[in-house]
Amino acid sequence: EQVQLEWEHVSRKDDALEKYIGLAALQDRNATLFYRLLAEHLDELMPVVYTPTVGQACQQFSHILRRTRGLWITPDDIDRIPQLLRNSPYGDVRLIVVTDNERILGLGDQGAGGMGIPIGKLALYSAGGGLHPSLTLPVSLDVGTDNKTLLRDPLYMGYRARRLRGTAYRELIEAFVHGVEEVWPGCIIQWEDFKGPNALRILERFRNHVPSFNDDIQGTAGVTVAGLYAAARRLGRPLTDLTFVLAGAGAAGIGITRLLRRALEQEGLTDAEIDPRLTLLDSHGLVHAGRHDLDEFKQEVAISAERVDELGLTLEGDDRERLCEIINAVEPDVLIGTTGQPGSFDRCVVAAMAEACEEPVIFALSNPSSRVEATPADILAWSDGRALVATGSPFAPVSWKGEPRPVGQANNVFIFPGVGMGAVVAEASRITEEMFLVAGRALAAQIDEERLAAGALYPPVESLADISREVALAVATEAVASGVAQVEPGTDLEAVIDESM
Repeated sequence: EQVQLEWEHVSRKDDALEKYIGLAALQDRNATLFYRLLAEHLDELMPVVYTPTVGQACQQFSHILRRTRGLWITPDDIDRIPQLLRNSPYGDVRLIVVTDNERILGLGDQGAGGMGIPIGKLALYSAGGGLHPSLTLPVSLDVGTDNKTLLRDPLYMGYRARRLRGTAYRELIEAFVHGVEEVWPGCIIQWEDFKGPNALRILERFRNHVPSFNDDIQGTAGVTVAGLYAAARRLGRPLTDLTFVLAGAGAAGIGITRLLRRALEQEGLTDAEIDPRLTLLDSHGLVHAGRHDLDEFKQEVAISAERVDELGLTLEGDDRERLCEIINAVEPDVLIGTTGQPGSFDRCVVAAMAEACEEPVIFALSNPSSRVEATPADILAWSDGRALVATGSPFAPVSWKGEPRPVGQANNVFIFPGVGMGAVVAEASRITEEMFLVAGRALAAQIDEERLAAGALYPPVESLADISREVALAVATEAVASGVAQVEPGTDLEAVIDESM
């Protein structure tokens, strides 16, 4: 009866942000009821507690704040982080989601408002993945902001200074990790919405020292590779037969490329066979070895000068002209967008994909929905209904020739709750790349033939609890197989997961 009444309360609100505020108040007032309501109405409420509405909540954070949640760490706290961690209401935190607020979705630096992301992610960990809230903690490393609008706002609640950089920033990150190790040994750290170069460097620094992962890099890669396995199944072709262009070579694009390479290797391709199948672009054009502005991570995914010559590319023109030219030269089967640039997949781009292959696979992954590279309706219209479409944000089914076409959502929520639960259950000492590959395969296996035939490359969100269970089992099993699990040999992982959820 309480669930029914609260659903009435939420349903009466016409504005999505007002629904977000109401749900936040419910979480403060009655957490049990909040999670029950969210679990029972996940399909309707996930776009409220997470993308796209959470982006608006982050932007308006200081103006909608009723009560703070989670742990806030500023540069002034560097010498007392263990003390702050011990102030948590929970004594045995097993998973932390932490952000420095600099790259919130596709919205950029949101300062203190970025805390909405860890809070939203952990709500989904519990409602969709079964991880008990008392095992989790949202953390904001509030290191200032370069967002001038926020700094000018007299009501801004955050640390009022320009963003911390350089050695001081790195020392705060080190102090945070050491503090977590001291207070909760073995606690999993999920890095969230750090800007590309920082995200990649922090991941490389700690991935082999503490159980940690970056959802924007590895979770996005896992959910994308899952959709590619599904697309290959829908096309009746092996993954190794497909060619890929990735628009966007930030942290997400590099993460997708890394995991996709690993998948193709495991399917039997050599490096020499993989190289011509993967082509990346960033905001300055083709990512190739002849450029002098590439950081170490982009150098890792750059194509060779010989490949540029082989394709006959001019490397000139604006971004969209370059993308069309590259599609025409490469003739890919798959186009993946992580650009954060709305409308960057225009008619020319989609038409080029439709010319390159009979059923082009187009992933417009940027979120929130205001940042999407192209809407599903436009992609279908410009490809004469032939494209297989997935998006990072939720979109309603598109009517095509009188028939509804469901749009699969490549949402990391299909991956990260299961990865976290599997790692917690297995007491994993590290989170490996292989775990995200098995998570992607487990997700792909959950897409039924009827949905796939209709053109949707992901399952419906209401199946999240079942999907998270399968992903958790795959991840925990992989942790044991790879020797990073600390559970007793012979542990019935399936039974432990069912009990934990």
